Formats: sequence, structure tokens, C-alpha cells
Amino acid sequence: MVYHALGIMSGSSLDGLDLVFAHFHEQGGQWSFEIEATACYKYTADWENLLKEATKLDARAYCQLHVDYGHYLGKEVNRFIEEHQLTYKVSLIGSHGHTVFHSPSAGLTTQIGEGAALAATTELPVVTDLRTMDLAWGGQGAPLVPIGELQLFPGHSFFLNLGGIANITHAADPIVAFDCCPANRVLNLLASQLGQPYDQDGLIAARGQTNTALLTVLNDHPYYKKPYPKSLANEIGTDHHFPLLMASGSSIPDLLATYTQHIIDQIGQSAQLLVSQAAGAEKKCLVTGGGAFNAHLIKGLESAFHKLGISLELPSPDLINYKEALIMAFLAVLRWRQEYTVIPSVTGARKASIGGALWNGQEA
Repeated sequence: MVYHALGIMSGSSLDGLDLVFAHFHEQGGQWSFEIEATACYKYTADWENLLKEATKLDARAYCQLHVDYGHYLGKEVNRFIEEHQLTYKVSLIGSHGHTVFHSPSAGLTTQIGEGAALAATTELPVVTDLRTMDLAWGGQGAPLVPIGELQLFPGHSFFLNLGGIANITHAADPIVAFDCCPANRVLNLLASQLGQPYDQDGLIAARGQTNTALLTVLNDHPYYKKPYPKSLANEIGTDHHFPLLMASGSSIPDLLATYTQHIIDQIGQSAQLLVSQAAGAEKKCLVTGGGAFNAHLIKGLESAFHKLGISLELPSPDLINYKEALIMAFLAVLRWRQEYTVIPSVTGARKASIGGALWNGQEA
């Protein structure tokens, strides 16, 4: 069987809207894929501000943003289809939406971008709301990507995603995955203090000095002491760590150096926790997400992982940038096939589930 699906991902770093169109092949329970087209559409200043401030809206304004953002996603999909000559090629859309609230302990997660609006605008079948069924079964609703990592990228012991939040997957039995720490979202906020969208190659951090006292405080956050399964809310980075950094009085280069080391420390501790379970052959870790282009961060991670006997693998730029959007498309395919979309050993749910709401935008 071959499925032609488009995936949409908006991450917590707010660096843009990622879109991927790919062909997924299933034969005898084995999956393969080819990526045909990719794009990252930067948010306008207005949209970036709306998404940043969404947690502060009243109920009516929040619901309106949910609908408006769904139509916006649909228009961007139509733009993508036109720019890449994909008319009549796309059979299914998988949209993650943009996370506003994530409180698993309360059974709550919300990703805005109304599926009906997206389906009506594109006139294509759409799968959205990929996390809530897992929360209803007592899970974290995150991470979502491990089921795609296992099916689409065999041969790796570990997967590391360096996005707005860093998360790690261990392809063990049972599979384990969890959020490690805030990452690019905080680094980008710090770089913005110098008028930069991000710290190119980690060059600013590389010339800074680590504030060891501040690093100790960051590493002492209660989240890091929690056992997995666990997942992070964006607010830990934006509302706790970032104000703490800015109140320290250190220079921005020193803060970037300190927070980069914090990311290395927390990912290294997470890998160390898991590596004892990865006996046998060479252990490889596939690294994706925007942080994979941060040479200073990668150098630190390579050193930490080398001590654990793990080699880092950086794939093609398309996979570094668009793996999560690719897996959103794959999750839509699994939902269409009525197959499980989450792994309960990852999320902590009482059972596996078929997550996602299906919106049929096609004419009857």
C-alpha cells in the first residue's frame, strides 16, 4: 500500500510552520518513505505574537484564535500545494496544531488549529487532535514521535530531537521516550535580546562563560527529578528558566553558554539513565530538530554521548528540519488505517490508543 500524506508541525520554538509531503509504503508490516517536498513558512510578527500570547486570552478570543489558525493552516497548505505542483497528489493531511496548554496531571492538552476549518479550506481529509485520546487513558500525550521513529528509522538505539523542547527516545523493549529539558525556545529568547532570531552555530554561546551557580539552579528544577514517563510544558522554559536567566545579571553570551551547558547536562543525564538498557551492538543516536545545526551544542553532546558509547548521527537537512512534520503525516496514515498512534510505555497511558480526529473535507 502507498499513502500520499502531508504533515504540518508548529513547534514551541515558533520558528515557523513546517510542511512535508511524503509517500509512505507499507509491505508486510514494514514501512518506508520518500519525501517529495518540504517548506518552512515563517510566521508574520502578528501571528508569532498571537501564538505567544494565546495563554492570556479569554475563552471567546481563544476559541476564535483556534478557528482562525485552522483557516490560516489551510491557506498555507494550499500555498504549499500550489508552489510545489501537488494539486490532486495529496490524499491526507496530518496537523499537529500549535500547543497552547499542556497539563497531563490534569488530563489537559490543547493544540489550536481547528480541523474543520483546515479541512474546509483545503477540501482534503485532515487528522488533528493527536494527543487527547492518550491523555484520556491516563497518559502524557507525549512524546508522539516514537512510533514513527521506530517504524520509519530502524537501526538506531536512540533518537534525539533538539526542538523548542529536547526529547529523547530509546528503542528498547519496552520503548521509552520523554522530554529532557527546554532547548531552542529559551536559546532563541536569549538571542533575541541581541536582535538575533537564534544563535547561529552557537557562536555567541561559544564565546561566553558558564555561570556555574546559575547552572546549578537550572539543573535543580523539580522536573528533572521526576521519573519517566513525563513531558514538559513550554512554561518551564519561558516562564521559569528565562526570567531566572535574565534576572541573574550575566551577559547574554554568558547566559547562552550557561543554558547550552544546561541542555547538554540534562540530555546527557537522560541518556546515561537509559544507556545501561542498550546492551549489545554499536549504539547510534539519530539527531534532528533545529538544534542539530548548532555546532557548539552538538560538540558538547558528542563529548557527553561518547563517554556513554553512543555515536551521534546527523541525517540530511530535510530530516533534521522536518522529521516531526513527516511523522505527523505518518500518524495521519496510521489513524486512517485505524492503527495505534501512541505507545503506552512511552506516554504512561493505561493502554494503546488510536488518536486523532478525522475531518473529511472532500465532497461526497
